[in-house]
Amino acid sequence: MTESSTALPVLEVKNLAKRFGDRGAAGLKNIGFSVSSGETLAVVGASGSGKTTLARLVMRLADPDTGSIRLQGRDITALHGEPLRRLRPRFQMVFQDPLAAFNPRASVRRVLEDPLRTHGLAERQGYDAVISAVLDRVGLSAEFMQRLPLELSGGQRQRVAIARAISTKPDLIVLDEPVSALDVSVRAQILNLLLDLQDETGVAYLFISHDLAVVRAFADRMIVLEEGGIVESGVTERVLAAPQAEATRVLIDAVPRLRPFDKST
Repeated sequence: MTESSTALPVLEVKNLAKRFGDRGAAGLKNIGFSVSSGETLAVVGASGSGKTTLARLVMRLADPDTGSIRLQGRDITALHGEPLRRLRPRFQMVFQDPLAAFNPRASVRRVLEDPLRTHGLAERQGYDAVISAVLDRVGLSAEFMQRLPLELSGGQRQRVAIARAISTKPDLIVLDEPVSALDVSVRAQILNLLLDLQDETGVAYLFISHDLAVVRAFADRMIVLEEGGIVESGVTERVLAAPQAEATRVLIDAVPRLRPFDKST
C-alpha cells in the first residue's frame, strides 16, 4: 500500500448516480472519489447500501444515470461495444465466487487463455509460457493448467481469478469481497498475495468489503455507503479510530475485535 499520489488518478468518479425501480428509488446518489496508482480504496457499507452497484458501474457492466467515470483521465462513462472492449485490459475484476465467473467445464488453461486471445495479448504459440508465468506469480505451478475449477480449493480458485485479472496488466482491479468466502488462514494468504502484486506493479485496487478488520489491514483509504450515498470517507485508520457517521459506528460495533491479519501467515 502506498500514499495517495499527486499524479493523475487511475480512477476518478464524479457525481455518479443510478436509480432503480418504477418509483425511482435511489441506488446510488452523488458518488465521488478517486484512486491513485498503488493505492487501495475500500468501499464498505451494510447490505443494500450500493456497494455492488458501484462496482458494476465502475466496471461498465451497467450505465449510470448521471455523473462520470474516468480511467487514467479518459472518460469511459458512455463507452460501449468495440471502444469499451479495447479498454477492458486496463480494468479488471475479481469476484467473491470465481466459479460464477468461470466456465466450470473449461480448464484453468482455457480460463487464462481467454483474455490473451480476446485482447490479442500474446501469440497463440506463446500462450502456455504466458499462462505458466502468470500462474507462478500467484503461487500456482504450471500443472494447474490442466485442472478444472471444480477440482480446485477455494483459495486456489481465487488465485486463478487473480491470475486472470493480472494477465492483462491492468491499471485498476475491482475486488468484490474477494476473501469473504475463504477461511481465515487462506484469507491472509490471498490478501498478502494481492499486496505483493500491488507493490510489484503499482496496480490500484477498489476493494468492496463488509469486513472492517480486513479493510483496516488492507486499505489506505475508505468510503462508507449508506442508502446509496457516501456518509464518511478518509484514511482508513482515522475513520475507524474516530468514526463520525452513525452508519460507520454501527459497522464497527458489529465487529467484536478489529485487528489486522497476520502478514507472517
